[in-house]
Amino acid sequence: MDQIFLNNMKERLLEQRNTILSSLADQSEDMKVLIKTVESGDEADVAADVIDRTLLTALGTQDANRLQQIDNALDRINQNRYGHCIKCGKEIPQERLEVLPYALMCVSCASAEERKNR
Repeated sequence: MDQIFLNNMKERLLEQRNTILSSLADQSEDMKVLIKTVESGDEADVAADVIDRTLLTALGTQDANRLQQIDNALDRINQNRYGHCIKCGKEIPQERLEVLPYALMCVSCASAEERKNR
Protein backbone atom coordinates (compact mmCIF):
# COMPACT_ATOMS: atom_id res chain seq x y z
CA MET A 1 0.00 0.00 0.00
CA ASP A 2 1.50 3.31 -1.00
CA GLN A 3 2.17 6.15 1.42
CA ILE A 4 -0.10 8.63 -0.37
CA PHE A 5 -3.08 6.29 0.03
CA LEU A 6 -2.23 5.72 3.71
CA ASN A 7 -1.97 9.47 4.33
CA ASN A 8 -5.35 10.02 2.63
CA MET A 9 -6.96 7.30 4.74
CA LYS A 10 -5.44 8.74 7.92
CA GLU A 11 -6.85 12.17 7.04
CA ARG A 12 -10.30 10.71 6.35
CA LEU A 13 -10.27 8.74 9.60
CA LEU A 14 -9.25 11.81 11.59
CA GLU A 15 -12.01 13.84 9.89
CA GLN A 16 -14.60 11.19 10.76
CA ARG A 17 -13.31 11.08 14.33
CA ASN A 18 -13.49 14.86 14.66
CA THR A 19 -17.02 14.89 13.20
CA ILE A 20 -18.24 12.47 15.87
CA LEU A 21 -16.51 14.43 18.64
CA SER A 22 -17.77 17.78 17.31
CA SER A 23 -21.32 16.46 17.16
CA LEU A 24 -21.03 15.42 20.76
CA ALA A 25 -19.51 18.76 21.75
CA ASP A 26 -22.46 20.57 20.23
CA GLN A 27 -24.78 18.58 22.49
CA SER A 28 -23.25 19.57 25.78
CA GLU A 29 -20.99 22.26 27.17
CA ASP A 30 -19.52 19.80 29.68
CA MET A 31 -18.55 17.46 26.86
CA LYS A 32 -16.58 20.27 25.18
CA VAL A 33 -14.18 20.32 28.13
CA LEU A 34 -13.83 16.53 28.08
CA ILE A 35 -13.28 16.42 24.31
CA LYS A 36 -10.60 19.11 24.51
CA THR A 37 -8.64 16.88 26.91
CA VAL A 38 -9.00 13.91 24.56
CA GLU A 39 -7.88 16.01 21.57
CA SER A 40 -4.92 17.62 23.36
CA GLY A 41 -2.48 14.75 22.63
CA ASP A 42 -0.73 14.25 19.32
CA GLU A 43 -2.32 11.99 16.68
CA ALA A 44 -0.52 8.82 17.77
CA ASP A 45 -1.42 9.42 21.41
CA VAL A 46 -5.03 10.23 20.59
CA ALA A 47 -5.38 7.07 18.50
CA ALA A 48 -3.88 4.95 21.27
CA ASP A 49 -5.75 6.53 24.18
CA VAL A 50 -8.76 4.86 25.70
CA ILE A 51 -11.58 7.38 25.57
CA ASP A 52 -12.93 8.44 28.90
CA ARG A 53 -15.93 6.37 30.05
CA THR A 54 -18.02 9.50 30.39
CA LEU A 55 -17.55 10.24 26.71
CA LEU A 56 -18.52 6.70 25.73
CA THR A 57 -21.61 6.88 27.93
CA ALA A 58 -22.71 10.08 26.23
CA LEU A 59 -22.23 8.62 22.76
CA GLY A 60 -24.79 6.36 21.23
CA THR A 61 -23.71 2.76 20.87
CA GLN A 62 -23.28 3.11 17.13
CA ASP A 63 -21.10 6.23 17.42
CA ALA A 64 -19.10 4.66 20.25
CA ASN A 65 -18.41 1.58 18.14
CA ARG A 66 -17.51 3.66 15.10
CA LEU A 67 -15.21 5.88 17.16
CA GLN A 68 -13.46 2.79 18.56
CA GLN A 69 -13.08 1.34 15.06
CA ILE A 70 -11.61 4.61 13.81
CA ASP A 71 -9.12 4.74 16.69
CA ASN A 72 -8.15 1.12 16.02
CA ALA A 73 -7.61 1.88 12.32
CA LEU A 74 -5.40 4.86 13.23
CA ASP A 75 -3.44 2.54 15.51
CA ARG A 76 -2.98 0.05 12.67
CA ILE A 77 -1.73 2.83 10.39
CA ASN A 78 0.82 3.90 13.01
CA GLN A 79 1.93 0.27 13.43
CA ASN A 80 2.16 -0.35 9.66
CA ARG A 81 -0.56 -3.02 9.83
CA TYR A 82 -3.35 -1.06 8.13
CA GLY A 83 -5.08 -2.62 5.13
CA HIS A 84 -4.49 -6.28 5.97
CA CYS A 85 -7.32 -8.65 6.86
CA ILE A 86 -7.16 -9.70 10.51
CA LYS A 87 -8.43 -13.20 9.61
CA CYS A 88 -6.56 -14.28 6.49
CA GLY A 89 -3.78 -11.66 6.39
CA LYS A 90 -4.41 -10.76 2.75
CA GLU A 91 -4.37 -7.14 1.68
CA ILE A 92 -7.79 -5.49 1.81
CA PRO A 93 -8.55 -3.88 -1.58
CA GLN A 94 -8.18 -0.10 -1.61
CA GLU A 95 -11.71 0.21 -3.01
CA ARG A 96 -13.09 -1.42 0.16
CA LEU A 97 -10.98 0.82 2.39
CA GLU A 98 -12.20 3.92 0.53
CA VAL A 99 -15.79 2.93 1.32
CA LEU A 100 -15.08 1.67 4.85
CA PRO A 101 -11.74 3.13 6.01
CA TYR A 102 -11.81 1.20 9.30
CA ALA A 103 -12.48 -2.21 7.69
CA LEU A 104 -10.82 -5.07 9.58
CA MET A 105 -11.44 -7.84 7.07
CA CYS A 106 -11.48 -8.46 3.36
CA VAL A 107 -14.90 -8.98 1.76
CA SER A 108 -14.61 -12.80 1.81
CA CYS A 109 -13.77 -13.00 5.52
CA ALA A 110 -16.32 -10.32 6.46
CA SER A 111 -19.04 -12.23 4.57
CA ALA A 112 -18.06 -15.51 6.24
CA GLU A 113 -18.13 -13.82 9.66
CA GLU A 114 -21.55 -12.33 8.94
CA ARG A 115 -22.96 -15.73 7.92
CA LYS A 116 -21.49 -17.30 11.05
CA ASN A 117 -23.13 -14.68 13.30
CA ARG A 118 -26.63 -15.18 11.86
